[in-house]
Amino acid sequence: MRPAGDIDYKALDALVEWHIAQGTDGIVAMGTTGESATLDPAEHLEVIRRIIAAARGRVPIIAGTGANSTREAIDLTVEAKRAGADAGLSVTPYYNRPPQEGLYQHFKAIAEAVDLPVILYNVPSRTGCDLLPETVARLAQVPNIVGVKEASGKIPRIQELLDLHLQNFAVYSGDDATACESILMGGWGDVSVVANAAPRLVHEMCAAALAGDRATALRLDAKLQGLHKALFLQSNPIPVKWALHTMGHIAEGIRLPLVPLDAAYQAGVRTALRQAEVEI
Repeated sequence: MRPAGDIDYKALDALVEWHIAQGTDGIVAMGTTGESATLDPAEHLEVIRRIIAAARGRVPIIAGTGANSTREAIDLTVEAKRAGADAGLSVTPYYNRPPQEGLYQHFKAIAEAVDLPVILYNVPSRTGCDLLPETVARLAQVPNIVGVKEASGKIPRIQELLDLHLQNFAVYSGDDATACESILMGGWGDVSVVANAAPRLVHEMCAAALAGDRATALRLDAKLQGLHKALFLQSNPIPVKWALHTMGHIAEGIRLPLVPLDAAYQAGVRTALRQAEVEI
């Protein structure tokens, strides 16, 4: 975004090109890091369309299509499919905190309404709602539901999901600090915040972990440890957007109620970027 808060589509196009050149394996359009919570519905869908157009089929595009209203989530998923998205990432309904049966019915309704692969997204620290493994197991039997992004940050939860032995169902880490270990345990990859600033290093770490090369994966992840902490010194995406601005990729714009990174944290983010061998 530009300093006034309007979307900078030229910078967005350039950011997609940079990620593809850096080895990014797929792009989530309109996740938390993309400020999905501050864009209106028309902007939300336009950003998804723009990223799909910029990628030109070179990497998969997963559209953030979650909402705390099932009807709204279905509408967003319909439009994402129409735009050409490869999948939808659907977060657990926030604030209204449905029970497990409500979560099951919510995601089932989305998957049955739209012929588009759906990846469940569990991030209890933000939504106040925890999608339990037994509910994931039920949802994995629903056609079109193909995986889960588990962002609780708890390694035992990843193990619980892997122990379900769900066929053709991906378990992705949504927590950068534990992503390496999650993949080494049998996870499919990392839907990452840190990769927004250090895409090549995160790609290399994930590739090593997926290949079972524990020593290389841990060595690469060690370079990322500073960013795993620094990019969450304030609420995401405040630190990572500041980092990308410092790296020269985007302007300093961010929308209220978020504000630019507090000066007290800027040196820490700079240091972590250098530790990850990011040019600034």
